[in-house]
Amino acid sequence: MAPNLSHKFGKGLSPEEFVSNMTQNKEAFQDWYQRFEWTNAEDQAFFESLNYRDDLRVLILAADWCGDVVRNIPVVFQAMEITGIPTEVLIMENHLEIMDQFLTLGGRSIPVVIFADSGGHVLGTWGPRPAHVQEAMVQFKTENKDPEAADYQDKLTETRKEIIQRYGEGTEYQAAIIRELRELISGF
Repeated sequence: MAPNLSHKFGKGLSPEEFVSNMTQNKEAFQDWYQRFEWTNAEDQAFFESLNYRDDLRVLILAADWCGDVVRNIPVVFQAMEITGIPTEVLIMENHLEIMDQFLTLGGRSIPVVIFADSGGHVLGTWGPRPAHVQEAMVQFKTENKDPEAADYQDKLTETRKEIIQRYGEGTEYQAAIIRELRELISGF
């Protein structure tokens, strides 16, 4: 059963506080944020329509050292800004008891964007990466069960290269995040 997170409301950082407190990757984070564009008017209208919903809250497990946070959370911030949904960032290392309730493939992977109702009941999550990017890690974990195997680290390095390749050079991956978030939120 999903945990109730109402006790975490008001305990996180605002998006602005998260960015201003970044000690690593701040310029890259701000660059991805500034490069964001709404590529689909219907998606933008959907997110704007959420301003009428006062029953949603967003908690984001994140840390500034994480490349997936640096790439993906600027998009989430942009989407949430136009919704008016209260959004807070929980620094992973300070909230491990929450992190450990939202593992990905058995491990601590960030970001995790947690959608809850105003009572703290978890409605759904997104992360740590867009589905087409995450597929590479899912395949790796399926095929490499033993972290002690001689070739595990080499294969993990290859998988990380594949993930970077799937993100691509530009901002195309950002539209995938918007689509996935819209699909998720549409179910609430």
